[in-house]
Amino acid sequence: MPDGEVRYLQIPATDVEVSAGFYETVFGWSTRTNTNGERAFDDANGNVSGTWVLGRTAAREPGVLVWVMVDDVEATLGKIAMAGGEIVSPIARQGEGEAIATFRDPAGNVLGIFHENRR
Repeated sequence: MPDGEVRYLQIPATDVEVSAGFYETVFGWSTRTNTNGERAFDDANGNVSGTWVLGRTAAREPGVLVWVMVDDVEATLGKIAMAGGEIVSPIARQGEGEAIATFRDPAGNVLGIFHENRR
C-alpha cells in the first residue's frame, strides 16, 4: 500500500442505517457489518473504506471537503434529492465536460461530487 494514500473515512451519522442506505443508493457503495458490529462501507471501486459513526457532529460547513467522482453530476444530484439529501450548491461547469456540485447527506454532512473529462 502506498505511503500517504487516503483509504479510510469515518462519516458522522444520526441514523447509521439511513446513511448507509443513502450512500448505497446514490453512489453504489457496498456496505457490511464488521465483526465489532460497526456498519462499514467500501466505495464503488473498493479503494476507500470506512464506517458511519454516531455521536460525532456532522461536517455541516466544509473544512476538509470530500469529493466523490461520478459519471454524471446532474443525474447524481437527482439521486441525492430522491434519497433524502439536499443540494447545497448547484452544478458549476469547470471546463469542457467537467462539473462540480455540493450536497448535504441525511445526517447533515456536506460533500462534493465531480465529473472530469478523462481523455
